[in-house]
Amino acid sequence: MKPIIKYIIVLFTIVSFGQDINFTTQNLSINKHIDGTLLMPNKLNATTLAILIADSGPTDRDGNQNFQKNNVLKKLAEGLSNQNIATFRYDKRIVKQIRKGNVDPNISFVDFVNDAIAVIDYFKSQNSYSKIIIIGHGQGSLVGLVASKVNVDQFISLAGSGKSIDNVIIDQIAQMDPALIKDTKLAFESLKKGQLTKDYPQALSGIFSSDVQPFIMSWMQYNPQELIKNLEIPTLIINGTKDLQVPVSEAELLKNASPDATFKLISNMNHVLFIIDGKELENSKSYNESFRTISSELITELITFIRN
Repeated sequence: MKPIIKYIIVLFTIVSFGQDINFTTQNLSINKHIDGTLLMPNKLNATTLAILIADSGPTDRDGNQNFQKNNVLKKLAEGLSNQNIATFRYDKRIVKQIRKGNVDPNISFVDFVNDAIAVIDYFKSQNSYSKIIIIGHGQGSLVGLVASKVNVDQFISLAGSGKSIDNVIIDQIAQMDPALIKDTKLAFESLKKGQLTKDYPQALSGIFSSDVQPFIMSWMQYNPQELIKNLEIPTLIINGTKDLQVPVSEAELLKNASPDATFKLISNMNHVLFIIDGKELENSKSYNESFRTISSELITELITFIRN
């Protein structure tokens, strides 16, 4: 290809993509724990803000981890902001700690809740948006449920579990090795009483190691069904039918607990919000395929709920 032709093609590509961007970007530090990105629609009448809360693990503001890059939260934020809804997404506090090489061994689930509340309070105090929405993805759904008691106008659970984390783990173990269920339940019973335990199946040492138990203990105290039942704001529950991590039955538990909530299943959408036409191998590989686009139906459903 001749250099001048190649240059024209590259320039045309940049211009074409630029026409699809209807927002400006601002990086913000909410406090010493929270750094994030605010997308502000270019239209002057953008009065709604959606705060995106990430899934489990050391997940950054774009929805990525070290060995998992799909940009799911970045794509979600851009999809909403292109439709005149401001968005803020942020790194989980452990991401910043890892980058600085100073991970807090006492980090708890409550810290994630407090971070979400700090973000909500920050934007509420700015008085820039008349409507604040929480969109929690995966574990972020539970974080958002706890944080949405005040100063939030709508809540969206995106691939959120309907069970507490101890019951999620027990269900997974039942599928892997039913012989471990009894000892696993006994270990969780100790944690429920606030007591660390050394009596657990050694095959599950990754879950019950002494440094992980306090975090699990703080996480398992929250029951998503109880929380969503008592949430007094408009609620949307969305799940994909090809979610390998959170089956449709989990979303149905949330819906049963909150009959007034809007409920939507998106055919063939997986946990990272991609449409999967193939089987499990394609599904698993997609977690690290950032070239994919997220479900357009998902964006449509979110926009419809938010505007109504």
